[in-house]
Amino acid sequence: MAHEKNHDFHILNPSIWPLAGAVAGFVMFFGAVQWISPQVDTNQPWIFLAGLAGVLYVMFAWWSEVVEEGEVGDHTPVVRIGLRYGFILFIMSEVMFFAAWFWSFFKHAMYPMGPESPAVDGVWPPAGIETFDPWHLPLINTLILLCSGMAATWAHHALVHDNNRKAMGEGLILAVVLGVIFTLLQAYEYSHAAFGFSGNIYGANFFMATGFHGAHVVIGTIFLFICYLRLRAGQFTQEQHIGFEAAAWYWHFVDVVWLFLFASIYIWGG
Repeated sequence: MAHEKNHDFHILNPSIWPLAGAVAGFVMFFGAVQWISPQVDTNQPWIFLAGLAGVLYVMFAWWSEVVEEGEVGDHTPVVRIGLRYGFILFIMSEVMFFAAWFWSFFKHAMYPMGPESPAVDGVWPPAGIETFDPWHLPLINTLILLCSGMAATWAHHALVHDNNRKAMGEGLILAVVLGVIFTLLQAYEYSHAAFGFSGNIYGANFFMATGFHGAHVVIGTIFLFICYLRLRAGQFTQEQHIGFEAAAWYWHFVDVVWLFLFASIYIWGG
């Protein structure tokens, strides 16, 4: 037959979501610039929030279609390899994103600016900055996040090696709960910081690096919780679980980034 499928690839139908995502992303970032710009008389967040709502809707609708494709059998072994490669490239782009914040932190730590800079370097941390003790709350948060990563690995092992869906669900819930606890403790830490975001390069680097990591923790926690809901809906098999695999990879990436943050910003940089 002329239209019979005789290959393992998945030919996508025309979709509105790439265009819709691009438009919503433009509206969101345009609104963000308009919101924070001192040159604009009415600094209102409504354009940004409208764009954000559009981005969230596109994410939900587009990924729902991807999940449906997997459930109807379109994600063949060849397609799953492509999806894995794509997600690996995405994680590599995230590595480069965080490399920028590490670069900025190490640059200012090794060559701190001072009143006589560049003739004479300043001090690091800047005078008047009281840094966090890394061996109290930061260490506790490190252990919590590592335990959450272990729980995600347990859930993956339970599915792939034992096909134990009950143990997988328990591992996912434990990983999600620990992720939420990490976020709450980091918010508590922020509320007790002895320095602010503006006015000093240490605070700017600290909050940008750890803050973006915190945002990734929130995203990863949601990612894992969605996997738990999909598990409860009867999805995922020992062979077909690319969505959960992506979530586990993302969560381990978040773990590794935090280890570098803890070692460089909290211990070495403090």
